[in-house]
Amino acid sequence: MTGRARGEAGERAAEQYLEKLGARILRRNYSCRGGEIDLIALDDETLLFVEVKLRSNERYGTPGEAVNCAKRRRICRAALTYLHEIGEVEVPMRFDVIEVTPDGVNHLPGAFDYVE
Repeated sequence: MTGRARGEAGERAAEQYLEKLGARILRRNYSCRGGEIDLIALDDETLLFVEVKLRSNERYGTPGEAVNCAKRRRICRAALTYLHEIGEVEVPMRFDVIEVTPDGVNHLPGAFDYVE
C-alpha cells in the first residue's frame, strides 16, 4: 500500500469513528492558500477541525506529537478561511487530532487551541 493509500485509509477510519460518535462530516481534505484540514465535522453545534495522523509505530513519538506549532498554525489559518467562506465566524469550534495506529483509533478532542 502506498503512503497516499495509507493516508486515505486512515482518514476513512477517522471519519467512520466520528460518524459513530454522531458527528456529521462536512468536508474532507479542505485546502486553501493558508493550509489544509483533513476533516471538518459538525458535532451538535460545534465545528470540529480534525487533523488525522497515522503512525505504524511510536519510534519517533505518538502521531499527535507530530502536530507541531507550525502545523497547528496552518490548521487554524485554514479554519479561519473556511469560517469566512461559509459566512460564520462566531461559532463554537474545536481542534481535534485523531491518531490512527495499528492498535486502532485514538481521539484527542480539543488537542490544541486556536493560534495565530
